[in-house]
Amino acid sequence: MYGKDQISCNQSGKYFLRDRFMKISVLLIAGWVCLLGSAATSSGAAEPSKLLLAHGAISANVTPLWIAKEQGLFRKYGLDVDLVFIIAGRATQAMMAGQVPVGLVGATHVTNVATSGGDLVMVLGLQNTLDYLFVARPSIKSGEELKGKKVAIGTPAGSASLATYVALDHLGLQPRRDNIVLLGIGGVPERLGALRSGSVEATSLSPEFGQIVVSEGYRVLVDTGKENLPFQSSGIVVPRSLLRSNPQLVENLSKAIIEGVAFVHKPANKEVVLRSLAKNLRLDKPDRVEKAYQQLVGELPKKPCPSMEGVVSVLKLMTQHGLNAKAGQVKPEEIVDMSLCKKFEDSGFFRSLY
Repeated sequence: MYGKDQISCNQSGKYFLRDRFMKISVLLIAGWVCLLGSAATSSGAAEPSKLLLAHGAISANVTPLWIAKEQGLFRKYGLDVDLVFIIAGRATQAMMAGQVPVGLVGATHVTNVATSGGDLVMVLGLQNTLDYLFVARPSIKSGEELKGKKVAIGTPAGSASLATYVALDHLGLQPRRDNIVLLGIGGVPERLGALRSGSVEATSLSPEFGQIVVSEGYRVLVDTGKENLPFQSSGIVVPRSLLRSNPQLVENLSKAIIEGVAFVHKPANKEVVLRSLAKNLRLDKPDRVEKAYQQLVGELPKKPCPSMEGVVSVLKLMTQHGLNAKAGQVKPEEIVDMSLCKKFEDSGFFRSLY
């Protein structure tokens, strides 16, 4: 089981964090030696470069990474990659501490790092929309009935949290005015558990998990995916220093992941992708796996580049909802680096995969 960050929110909107998740994170990364020597440029390398890659959520958009691992695509590019789940806010902290060199996290977290003087940058974008279901308990039939109730969000300033603010805004609700208590219950399993137990009345979930509770009678109050809001959610993030010191490693990693994206999109690979989704998302019913697959291929960009429009939207929303007062001062170019995507486009690498 995963740990949780427990955050209580008083009526003035201040957060108080009791950190438990790092107990697991420390165990995961303790003793890890990340060998960032020169990356191998061909599959003929005798010793692949070891690399730890943290994904900040458990959701379908991690699938290209799972596929790259399971199908030997990382090995093809001379990399021995270990994938580990560390909730996004903690993953970025681990990256800044030098414990994890690469992460799959959202632009919200990169923004927080940028405004505090860090040097993380997103080089690939695997989810370029804000796609969450804001789900309430069966007894809640409208947004009005959430007044005075508890709502679970993710980690402060994470994509799930921002989706919750967007959903509440869509329903005409303001947490402070309407006495809505926001509880920062970071991980998907924990938010699902809180919703089912009645500890909270609503939360935001990615569609593949939202469909599970909807089938149990829970109610979708807002589907942010239908709002077609440009939003740079998860992407591959590295320190700028790594991009400068070992560009070949970052390029090889990116190529393996992009090939993972192409693998997902090819109909001939559907059964393999379905098995990966079922295993990694722990989906035990074929119809749920199929829905997750259809959602994935419908949203996963074939050219997984960061969306500048999506980054602009992230910065605007973070400022608007008070998640980071300095976000409005950040330029999109400080959050993403498009140089690899440009290289892959100019060289024909993207075209060669389809």
